[in-house]
Parts: sequence; structure tokens; C-alpha cells
Amino acid sequence: MATSKIPLIGLQSAQFRHPLDLEATQTLQRLPGLDWLIRSLLGSMAEQVFYLENIGSSVLVSKRQLPDLHQLLQDACHILDIEPPQLYVRQHPTPNAYTLAMRGKQPFIVVHTSLLELLEPAEIQAVLAHELGHLKCEHGVYLTLANLLVLAAGQLSPLGGVIAQNLQMQLMAWVRCAEFTCDRAGLLVTQNANVMASVLMKLAGGSPTLAPQLNVEAFIDQARAYDRMDHELANLLKAVRTAELTHPLPVLRAREIDRWADSPTYQALLQTHAGAEKQLAWKDW
Repeated sequence: MATSKIPLIGLQSAQFRHPLDLEATQTLQRLPGLDWLIRSLLGSMAEQVFYLENIGSSVLVSKRQLPDLHQLLQDACHILDIEPPQLYVRQHPTPNAYTLAMRGKQPFIVVHTSLLELLEPAEIQAVLAHELGHLKCEHGVYLTLANLLVLAAGQLSPLGGVIAQNLQMQLMAWVRCAEFTCDRAGLLVTQNANVMASVLMKLAGGSPTLAPQLNVEAFIDQARAYDRMDHELANLLKAVRTAELTHPLPVLRAREIDRWADSPTYQALLQTHAGAEKQLAWKDW
């Protein structure tokens, strides 16, 4: 692991959760029986289905298989103070990564090959750290239900479809808020806001061919320009644009991570653990 990075031993999810994530999670938790339904009725089946799918159709990363990628994951887990999940690489043309953890058994991350081809190693680690953020914050329960509702949307009766659509809207709003938290987890591992911005920039408009010509500072300026559009029509258009999305717009995510990187909360979090690391090193000596 790079010695310049500060391991956040003892890190708690409450220390980096985005306020919108906390608010949206509390809203879902007020829905009676939802958490029990997913864990008890859907959890075991979903785990088995996804596990068999991954073990049969993807490559399981290990010390013997894609060792560089394995080490990126191990280092990210050490910084976030979390047990390493399984990591699979899947052949797919759409750059993406996702996580499943339902009942505390065999949590895993899947990364598409097209995403690995698009990003540099530090950026890949940022993506892995983002997915680890879902595990650290125990997002898996609601993430799974959101995915199942999206898949089942066309298979329900009209009444069931209306109920599912309302629940899906609440879940999609929660997912977008949760993404802001997990971007923070990515920053805590990279400890470099430009790396996070570069990931988001490439997801917005990158390709292996274009990547060398992309400019991170210009993309951050673009995110700040988007944020300055604060009149009534612009805000309405922004709301309509994001209502159906599972992820916030990349410029919004870049704006949020840019703000948090400059915040006293983020700086204090690193400084506290840096001080603890130095104290431990002195005692060991």
C-alpha cells in the first residue's frame, strides 16, 4: 500500500454518510416490514441466484487471478477498515460496477471489463472503494429491492404496478442519495479529489481513446457551472432529469465530492486518523 495514504482504522459509516443518504434511509425504514421482507423472503434466493451467475459467468479475482486488481481491493479494504468481499470481473460493453450483500454471507462486487479498460489503476481503486462504501453502510438490502423492482416493472398487474412504481420512486431517490455517500468512501480511499473527479468525468464522456485528452480541472469547472444554474426553470429541469435515474448526474457527483473534499469534516477525519497512526507507530517503536 502507498505509505502516503492514511488507514482509517475504526472508521464508522456515520462519519462519512451524506446527509441526504441519512434522510432517505430513515424514510425507507419507516415503511413497515420492508427490511424484514427483503432479508427474510428475498435475501437467500437473491444471494444464491447472483452467486451462481457470477461463479459461472465471471472471473473471480484472487492472489492467483488478476493479482494487481486483487491488491487494489485489499488496500482499499484496509483503509476503510472492512473485510474484503469477493470480487468478480465480468465481460460487458457497458462500464459499470455493482455490489450485493443481503444477509452477511458472501458479499461481492462485480466490475465490467469495459470499466477496467477505461480507468487507470488509482481510478479503478476509487470505484472499488465506492462499492465498498455500500457494504460499509449496509446498503445491500434496499439496493437489491430496487434492482428487483426495476426488473419486475413490466410483469405486474395495473394495481401492483402502481404500488411498485411508488415504492420504486422512493427507492430510486434513496439510491441516488446513497451514491453520494459511496463517492465519499471513494475519496477516503484515494485521498485525492481529482482521482474521483476523473472517474466521474470518464463515466460522463470518456473512452480509452479520448481519455488522454480529458481535463479534470475543466470538468470540475463544468460541475460548478451546473451548480450555479439556480433559477426556477433550471431547478425544475434538473428534478425532471434525475427523477428516473439510479445514479445522480456525474456533474452533480463531482460537485458534491469537490465540496466535501474542502470541508472541515473531511479534513478532520483524515487528520484524526493520521494522528492516531503516528501515536501507534511511536508506541510500537
